[in-house]
Amino acid sequence: MPKAKVSATPVVAGSSANRTPVKINSGGTPLWYKIIMFGFMIAGLLWLIVNYLAGPQIDLMVRLGPWNYAVGFGMFIIGLLMTVGWR
Repeated sequence: MPKAKVSATPVVAGSSANRTPVKINSGGTPLWYKIIMFGFMIAGLLWLIVNYLAGPQIDLMVRLGPWNYAVGFGMFIIGLLMTVGWR
């Protein structure tokens, strides 16, 4: 098996100051972000519940028809996707 070649000059690793981890967004998630995130999830859930319980009596929901599920689940999924940015 061939031997590895060793260079004459040693490779100098970076100083420990350059390898110090840096905190990004150390302040946490702002309150307005949490309110909007939970608002989307609750609004989507309420849309689906109202559609199920009183959908035939509300003119807008009658006109939307099966698109009510897209609206409700869409709002809920937007809220869930916003949880990725929650710190």
